Amino acid sequence: MNALDFGPATTTVAGLVAGVRDDQLRAPSPCPAYTTADLLDHLGGLCLAFTAAARKERLPGAEGGPQVDGSRLEDGWRVRIGAALDELAVAWRHPTAYDGVTQAGPVQLPAEVAALVALNEVVVHGWDLARATGQAYDPDPAAVAACAGFVASFEPPADAADGGLFGPPVAVPDEAPTLHRLIGLAGRDPAWTGSSA
Repeated sequence: MNALDFGPATTTVAGLVAGVRDDQLRAPSPCPAYTTADLLDHLGGLCLAFTAAARKERLPGAEGGPQVDGSRLEDGWRVRIGAALDELAVAWRHPTAYDGVTQAGPVQLPAEVAALVALNEVVVHGWDLARATGQAYDPDPAAVAACAGFVASFEPPADAADGGLFGPPVAVPDEAPTLHRLIGLAGRDPAWTGSSA
């Protein structure tokens, strides 16, 4: 697998993070269980987890999976999360990042699959954040295409009442933009709008 260029996606999402207003932190997001603050906390955490995965490092306390809590956002969180996004892109530029098996939180998976999971998390949660905060979102087309192909390859288990990994897919017309198809495959309604713009 050729190395994925995370840079355009992480730079775009870092810009969104910088644009979040304090009065938007309690607003809902397209992730039903997450406020905007929770989404930001998750974004920062996933950057750490997948940077460690690229480097084949273990994060202390990662075995239990992500613990999301937007109340943990500290002064300077915009700078911290922006830097974590940059570091994620740097980590996945190294050719050895794609070798062998790695671990993200409690899950072991092939490193090249971990790269696609990480990129998908950035692109889809970038959309979530943009919608929750009323910001424009123009993600890297190559990243969107890679993520759409990756997510489309998943078949949820027949007994998964919640639709599996991403939740039940939302039907999107075949002629819709690739980003909308990705968002629908990831269990979100491309028409979702928040109330905090």
